[in-house]
Amino acid sequence: MNPLTELEALFDLFPETQPLVSRAEHIPSSQTPEPYKQMLVHEHHMTVTMESYHGTSVDVRVLDQKFDEDMYCRKILLLKSGTEDVVQFGIVRFNFQYVTLEVKEQILSGDIPLGRVLINHNVLRHIDLGAIVKLTAGPGLASHLQMEEGATTYGRLATIFCNHRPAVDLLEVSAPL
Repeated sequence: MNPLTELEALFDLFPETQPLVSRAEHIPSSQTPEPYKQMLVHEHHMTVTMESYHGTSVDVRVLDQKFDEDMYCRKILLLKSGTEDVVQFGIVRFNFQYVTLEVKEQILSGDIPLGRVLINHNVLRHIDLGAIVKLTAGPGLASHLQMEEGATTYGRLATIFCNHRPAVDLLEVSAPL
């Protein structure tokens, strides 16, 4: 996988009137600065990582979604529970053929973060960290993450394997820390 090609493919799922980023750069995991390294360079669910780092549970806000047969895509924000404080922006492409109908329905409800749904339903899963990206916010990302346009943050591209199958491709971008 070319990380920047995959990043563009995920961005293209939800075209924006203003660019999400003005610059994207693939960087080695070892060169990811702290605290972003702690937040992104691991093979755990970002839901759990964000909750641990911020000391509170997180809520999901679905900004946009598409559903076509077994393929479901959504653009989301994670917020500190009960607040408007954004901690993460994400784009998810999920192949539902690898999970149960109950898991699919709960994800489609948009009430619970994806990672929490998979954990709660004890879905056999493995997260494969694909790449770390350094992002310079364009107007779109700046608006979503409540940050200044031109400021830098970091994200990751990853694949979640459900029941040994590559079910989920995702971009997870941390709000500036």
